[in-house]
Amino acid sequence: MLLEIAVTSSSGVAIAAQEGAHRVELTTALELGGLTPSQGLMEAGMEAAGGAVEVHPLIRCRPGDFLYSAEELGLMEREIRTLISQGAAGVVVGALTADGEIDREALLRLSAAARDVRDGVELTLHRAIDQVRDAESALDTVIGLGFTRVLSSGQRPTVAAGLQQLESMRRHAQGRIQIMAGGGLSLADIPAVQAAGLDAVHLSAKKVISTAQGEAVSLGAADGADPTAYLVTDADVVRAARQAIDG
Repeated sequence: MLLEIAVTSSSGVAIAAQEGAHRVELTTALELGGLTPSQGLMEAGMEAAGGAVEVHPLIRCRPGDFLYSAEELGLMEREIRTLISQGAAGVVVGALTADGEIDREALLRLSAAARDVRDGVELTLHRAIDQVRDAESALDTVIGLGFTRVLSSGQRPTVAAGLQQLESMRRHAQGRIQIMAGGGLSLADIPAVQAAGLDAVHLSAKKVISTAQGEAVSLGAADGADPTAYLVTDADVVRAARQAIDG
């Protein structure tokens, strides 16, 4: 079973590599579901990877839904070309139509932008698939577009709740595309994911850092959250995930 870790820093990439992950999804703003990393973060991430772990940046130009305008798609094409030219092994993308289907034309544009830079770039469809009406039809679409894998929680909030659907997706795929379990995945879920025949898992392995001393002034958040808090990769969790996979 392959282990992918979602990371938001070059130190996160280094931890994932040191603790035996196979891939990282490089992103920013995990608290928003993840956004495209900057060129500087990509450069630092590639240096930290040192060839020991694949780096796959998330391409998502804004938070919210996966219905993108022509302008937004154009921006993401630019991001794809830039980050692949910096050495990304693949990119993580997704786009939907207003009626809950895979946006084939949008994904065709994004995949073409990747392949224009370099042959052999891997394409991952992110958890946009968890919002489609028909997961099996969506799989057939992205298989036809040449995608390498799909990241899914089985159309439920967590992998544990969606495991039956993930197993159904694996059977439907028949080895034509990798189904990677991720989204609310706990370490305790890994044995059940393996038993379901899935061969890849994805988790953020994150912990919260806070430097608050007393009441801190908010710089924009209106929900009362700690304005000094941020997320980092927890080496202990990555190590434990690797150990759970190895049994």
